[in-house]
Amino acid sequence: MAAATESLSAPAFSETLARHGIRALTRKSPTTIQVNVGKLCNQACHHCHVDAGPRRTEIMTRATADRVIEILAASPHVRTLDITGGAPELNPNFTMLVERARALGRTVIVRCNLTVTLEPRMEWLVDFYRRSEVELICSLPCYTAENVDQQRGAGVFEKSIVALRNLNAAGFGRAAMRLDLVYNPIGASLPPPQAELESRYRDELQRNFGIVFDRLLTITNMPIARFAHQLAATGMHANYMSLLVNHFNPATVDALMCRSLVSIGYDGRLYDCDFNQMLEIPLGGRQSRQDQTIDRTIWNIDDVASLAGEPVATASHCFGCTAGAGSSCTGAIA
Repeated sequence: MAAATESLSAPAFSETLARHGIRALTRKSPTTIQVNVGKLCNQACHHCHVDAGPRRTEIMTRATADRVIEILAASPHVRTLDITGGAPELNPNFTMLVERARALGRTVIVRCNLTVTLEPRMEWLVDFYRRSEVELICSLPCYTAENVDQQRGAGVFEKSIVALRNLNAAGFGRAAMRLDLVYNPIGASLPPPQAELESRYRDELQRNFGIVFDRLLTITNMPIARFAHQLAATGMHANYMSLLVNHFNPATVDALMCRSLVSIGYDGRLYDCDFNQMLEIPLGGRQSRQDQTIDRTIWNIDDVASLAGEPVATASHCFGCTAGAGSSCTGAIA
């Protein structure tokens, strides 16, 4: 499926920044490399901005994964490798990326959909997480079966609870091994206040299932890919864009993840964030030299520190990261 196009009705994000006296976004020295290892997933969630699923064939090769580690090793100011997908665990290079990044002394975040740990021949995953001392960010869009299954498929909530209990038994969510959960709204609305919802999650999961976790991260659904098509099919796209634009919060801009993160696609191309990656908006926007488009990839940079000070490409979906309390890969901003 082709990348979803940008909304034509929303005002330009750059114009909104200027109206609030905010300069166009530029990158600080990157502290995180986020790598999307492909779109293969054992689930096909309604809100998925990656448009991932069991039939997707886009997947990072070993040569590209090796180059990611080379770039990481050459970028000493990068403290974190953030591995996502799809279900990143389904990539044959997943364990190599984790082990080599940890050997370099970097924090490794794995964005896990929970149910992948219960797939056939994936029983080793929980112990691998534990031995590798990764930080887990796991999707659980609600604490009730009805809402989770509506968004992620029948039976997903029950499997997610089993997976979370297994992770707790391995020490995640307790003491040193971090286990964070992710909330996405079911439909075309902004997330509720993160702290209040976290308290409710903590109470419901502990009381009903004996599950503990570290933090809840609330993330706004981005009007791109599968969710954009869902909005269009229900006639809600214009209303949702208006909601995001009307709740623009200038206090979120300085801490946007694109200021300190570089996103790497499964094919090695560079982007300002995972959302731009899915829309195929390259790092800094479309650039050209002598009438030729420049592909910014891991093959033509030496380290990500060289990208500091460069412009960040923005478009109308950026209102999703700046609406209300804001939204990033690590939850609410303001």
